[in-house]
Amino acid sequence: AFAREDYEERRFERQSLENVEMALVARSIKMKLSPIVEIIVATGTCLVLGYGARLVLAGQLTVGALVVFLLYLGKMYKPMRDLSKMTDTVSKAAVGFERIREVLETESGMRDQPGARPAARFKGKIEFDKVSFGYNPDQLILKDVSFEIEPGQVAAFVGPTGGGKTTIISLVARFYDPLSGEVKIDGTNIRNYTMKSLRQQVSFVLQETLLFHAPIWQNIAYGRPEANRAEIIRAAKLANAHEFIDEMPEGYDTMVGERGVTLSGGQRQRIAIARAVIRNTPILVLDEPTSGLDAVSEQAVFEALDRLMEGKTSIVIAHHLATI
Repeated sequence: AFAREDYEERRFERQSLENVEMALVARSIKMKLSPIVEIIVATGTCLVLGYGARLVLAGQLTVGALVVFLLYLGKMYKPMRDLSKMTDTVSKAAVGFERIREVLETESGMRDQPGARPAARFKGKIEFDKVSFGYNPDQLILKDVSFEIEPGQVAAFVGPTGGGKTTIISLVARFYDPLSGEVKIDGTNIRNYTMKSLRQQVSFVLQETLLFHAPIWQNIAYGRPEANRAEIIRAAKLANAHEFIDEMPEGYDTMVGERGVTLSGGQRQRIAIARAVIRNTPILVLDEPTSGLDAVSEQAVFEALDRLMEGKTSIVIAHHLATI
């Protein structure tokens, strides 16, 4: 689309040549190593044989003992040869292990506080009390923000990109902690709850829905893995998804492409809504859920969202007031 084939071909060729050159250097070292080991083995054998012969001639060693010693020496050299051939494999494994260890040793910035307890079923009251936050402490996105959302109420945040709308929902789910102030649910600072019990009571329908390479029913049940078939179908019906799923070749057993590429934007959003329906959490977060949809898909998604939001504390994020 950008007519950049020539540039990409040159870039690919340059990087491929670098890779080839490095491989040749490695192969050259490997090829030199084996002859060097053989020379060391031969030299060592000659020295032992010469010294042993002198001892035999001097009557200090028998011929049989010398032969046995040489046989043992030959057995010792075999593992040395094998080890010399393993250097390439060992070096690759060492580099791989180093990279894996970097990932495994990465510590999450968020942890349960000492004494944190599992949260009971939320009523849904959300409160920000003089909350300040910035991804960079020198550049605050939220400054002394305070508001209350009552249980079952719909709260809408409308504004331009970079205004801090998504940051607010990230703080509600405790993906981050505020630099100052408190985020409370039902009057209790969310730091006093375990993160798992907190997030189990919050459902998300985001602008970019993440679906997995799995059957549709598994993608819906991801919100609650123990759900049975009847509950999955009911959730799909409430999300206006049952009709298009039923028309697919294998129905609910139809495999979804990686990241949902085999489905349209409206279909992905309705599956995301079904996933939220089946969780049935007291708090619901909607982040631009109809962005980029056509009029027909948008209407179907709005109808599903109306049913999903009923009786839940809902936070809706949008760039345009018309969406609200």
